[in-house]
Amino acid sequence: MIQYFAKEWNGEPFHLFGPGHLIAIGILVIINLSFIWLRKSKDQKLKDGVRYAIAGILLLSESSWHIWNIATDQWTIQRHLPLHLCSIFIWLGIYMLISKNYRIYEFVYFLGVGGALQAVITPEAGIYGFPHFRVFQTLFSHGTLVTAGIFMTLVEGFRPYWSSFKRVFIWTNIYMVFVTIINLLISSNYLYTLRKPDTASLMDLLGPWPWYLLAVEGVALVICFLLYLPFLIQDQRAKALVSS
Repeated sequence: MIQYFAKEWNGEPFHLFGPGHLIAIGILVIINLSFIWLRKSKDQKLKDGVRYAIAGILLLSESSWHIWNIATDQWTIQRHLPLHLCSIFIWLGIYMLISKNYRIYEFVYFLGVGGALQAVITPEAGIYGFPHFRVFQTLFSHGTLVTAGIFMTLVEGFRPYWSSFKRVFIWTNIYMVFVTIINLLISSNYLYTLRKPDTASLMDLLGPWPWYLLAVEGVALVICFLLYLPFLIQDQRAKALVSS
């Protein structure tokens, strides 16, 4: 059992779209599809229970990540402050689920769901493979972040608007400037604003610094637009019905 939490891992590395990975993605899909049924339920206590459970899983997964890094003597301010988008949105997602805060929902829906979904499809597990803690923690935390945004949309009836799209884009760029200043002050690389990740990533295909930052923004805009597209179509259909 201890080897599954050890810093050094001599087992099989993570296999992208291997059996374990596909099972995890399948479970995530089933859970989120179940929200279609839950939305129709009139049992508010059940809905609240699920909402608090999702918040609890987020808290447990992110806390255990920090505890593991501290226990294995890996935790540093240069790598483990909650400044990467998925990290900060896990904590904001917990608050959103408890308080039903709509403004935070806007950011969690676009950036939390969009970013975490990519991390579920192409997780960064390093040297670790199933059944190491690191793999389960990565898939649990990012998968639950996706679930948090979808739950608030399907079950609680929240939805983004065009103003949400613009607000998220503006504040995200302001946040990037803030994080870049922190990177310069403490020699970190949060949001990868100073250099690409040390491991292979999509950024390797997007050109050298600083041009890959512009390319990343373009990719993020496309992903956010795709997340907004169902609501745009819904609004256009509603306008067509009113005008007809």
